[in-house]
Amino acid sequence: MKITISGTPGSGKTTVGKLLAKELKFNFFSAGEFMRELAKKKGISLMELSKTAVENRETDDAIDNWVAAIGETDENFVMDGRVAFNFIPESIKIFLEVSEDEAARRVYEQLRPDEKENTSHAATFENIKKRKEFENARYKKYYNLDYTSPDNYDLVVDTTSMPIEKVVKKISDFIRHNYTDKKAKGGK
Repeated sequence: MKITISGTPGSGKTTVGKLLAKELKFNFFSAGEFMRELAKKKGISLMELSKTAVENRETDDAIDNWVAAIGETDENFVMDGRVAFNFIPESIKIFLEVSEDEAARRVYEQLRPDEKENTSHAATFENIKKRKEFENARYKKYYNLDYTSPDNYDLVVDTTSMPIEKVVKKISDFIRHNYTDKKAKGGK
C-alpha cells in the first residue's frame, strides 16, 4: 500500500506521515526533508531554494526522480510531499489543509534552522504566503498542476483545530474502510 500525503506548509504532513507510517508499520519518506537536505548542501535556506526552483528545474527534477524511484521500488510506505501523488499515481492520496495563521504559528514554533527568515509569527505568516506563491507558480509551470485542488485527492483533512492523533485516526479509518476492508472482501 502506497500512501502520499500532500498539504500546505504547516499542515502537519511530516508529523502525520511519521505517525501513520509507525501505526501501519510502513516505511516513511519525506520529500520536504529531502528538499531541506538539498538546501543544506547548497548552503541556502529553504525559502531561497524555493525561489531559485521557480526558474531552475534542477531541484524539482532531483526530488521528482527520488519520489518516483521510491514509488517503483517500495510497496508499503507513507510519503509526504506536495506533488508526490503526481509521481506515485497508484497511491492513496491524502491532502492536509490548515489556516494560514495556524500554519504560521506551527512553523514559527518549530524554529527550523533552514527557515532563518522566520524571525517572528508575522514574518512566518508572510513567508508562508510567499512560499505558497513560489510553489504554486512552479507546479503550474512544470506540471500544469494545482496541488491544492481537492480533485487530486482521495481524502482532504483540515488540521487547523484537530489534534494530530485525531488526524492520524481519521486517515487510518479512511484507509481501513475504503482500501483494507474492500481488499479483504475481494474488492479493489
